[in-house]
Amino acid sequence: MRGIRLDGGPGRVAAVNVCFQRRTWTYAAISPALAQAGIVKVNLNPGDWRAPGDRAAYLDACNPEIYTGDPLSFVELSRLPLTTRPKALVSSAMALLDGTRRMLEAHFGCPVIDIYSLNETGPIAVAVDGGFALLHHRLYVEIVRADGTACEAGERGEITVSGGFSPFLSLLRYRTGDFAAFAMCDGRPMLTGLEGRQPVVFRDTRGNAVNNIDVSHALKPFALAQYQLHQSADGALRLRVRGAGIAPQALRRALAALFGDAAVITIEEVTGFGAPGDKVVQYTSDLVAADGFS
Repeated sequence: MRGIRLDGGPGRVAAVNVCFQRRTWTYAAISPALAQAGIVKVNLNPGDWRAPGDRAAYLDACNPEIYTGDPLSFVELSRLPLTTRPKALVSSAMALLDGTRRMLEAHFGCPVIDIYSLNETGPIAVAVDGGFALLHHRLYVEIVRADGTACEAGERGEITVSGGFSPFLSLLRYRTGDFAAFAMCDGRPMLTGLEGRQPVVFRDTRGNAVNNIDVSHALKPFALAQYQLHQSADGALRLRVRGAGIAPQALRRALAALFGDAAVITIEEVTGFGAPGDKVVQYTSDLVAADGFS
């Protein structure tokens, strides 16, 4: 892809997956598929490192062929004084805005490959001129209207998938919550006008970014069937929850640990979100995206 080839081989690191979260799993492993090359996952959260300069020193020592991650982690990566440069950045999990892509390509001097993917399916499509080319031969992709009927070619609708790579998670017309139109370009099936998940930028009371994944970790101990967290332009938070044994004060404490004790937090217990079967968008924010996302 883009003329980039991973050489792999023992004694080198082929790929580093960078995250920028309050906490996440990290590891180092060997990949037989890459001729025994190393693959590493690191968290760029400064709190995970002994000294401020350790992040750049470690990554320069790895000198990976590629970095994988999402726009949030790549913006943080661009702030580090790295002396090494990868062959490419591979972005997924969130929508990559053109301004962010151009900034990253100029900073790292390499292409940024934008992959449209889901945890449930793995890679679905890759950005090329004119749209996103479908990749997954085990995945049936449809574009559907709100009533579930199939759209005509060129008609915009919701991306819906069936099949997938896992026999233990057989998807059947699974609604992604993302929107596009379907087209054939040079004999290749394409998604055009893809509107994926925008990076959700939360801010704590000190103005620091809070990754929505950290919110997921903070709420994991609670018996919530569904929830939505919204941050208004003034920084106030509203958590709408549905489940058994809701404990508003405990939920408020969990969020205050992330956003600060002075954060204005409203907990609202609801009996449902929209019409039955509607997909719940868990995280939304009215804050203007900054730091390369505007």
